[in-house]
Amino acid sequence: MMSKLLIVSPPLMRASRQFGLNLTHNRSEFKNPARIWKIAFFTICCPAIIGGYINMEIKEAEEAKHPRPEFIPYEHLRIRHKPFPWGDGNHSLFHNPARNPLPEGYEDEA
Repeated sequence: MMSKLLIVSPPLMRASRQFGLNLTHNRSEFKNPARIWKIAFFTICCPAIIGGYINMEIKEAEEAKHPRPEFIPYEHLRIRHKPFPWGDGNHSLFHNPARNPLPEGYEDEA
């Protein structure tokens, strides 16, 4: 059954030649797959990475315009039942003193 699907009929071959299509498998185009990946990298991946970087820079510039929110000591936020296993136990692993308040407030305000 599968071999019947792989055979290209003569009328289809004539039509393909008439329109300039090549339905036979020509492996000469795929002799160097590294070249295909290289072209794909430089035409698709690099512009996508550059576009993502530009988008990040624009968003970061917009965020820098806004002041940080004032600290309100809500009881249900920043609950510490046990200390973090690094540092003094009060700072999270990726703590940013300018953006992340401690349970007592921002570090530079204290």
